[in-house]
Amino acid sequence: MSFTIRPAASADRDAIVALHRAAAVTPGALARAPEEVTPAYADGAIAADICLVAVESDGFVCGEIHARRESPAIFAHVLGGLTVAVHPERQGQGIGSTLFEALIAWARGAEPPILRIELAAGAGNPGAVRLYERLGFQHEGRQVARGRLADGRFEDDILMGLLL
Repeated sequence: MSFTIRPAASADRDAIVALHRAAAVTPGALARAPEEVTPAYADGAIAADICLVAVESDGFVCGEIHARRESPAIFAHVLGGLTVAVHPERQGQGIGSTLFEALIAWARGAEPPILRIELAAGAGNPGAVRLYERLGFQHEGRQVARGRLADGRFEDDILMGLLL
């Protein structure tokens, strides 16, 4: 399967909504439930400092990643609020890694400089944690019972950071 990575555009809104809703069906894959993924959410993602989509040759949006520069000014060197989604039928094909590599490359060239990327990964998603580790992210902490899943169980968040 071949795909390209490009900046998201407002025309991608409906495809991003569909992608995130499909990914959110898997418990623990995303912080949002499918019904929480709205056009306004997708508009916010597209308006982030960086929003990239992975697009197959037929135009299918199979992945998306977005993040924002933190504020106040003391944290302006930090890229956070990071969310990545890969369509469940396309996982394990390098889409997430490629999206992250493009985001990291963008961050390295940003002005003013971005020197740190941070994220939180659900402890119940070990595949995501392994991906972030392979990309160079370090474990920095754990937030106990941070998320409450639809079935009522609690899940810890693993805090991870990458210094550029």
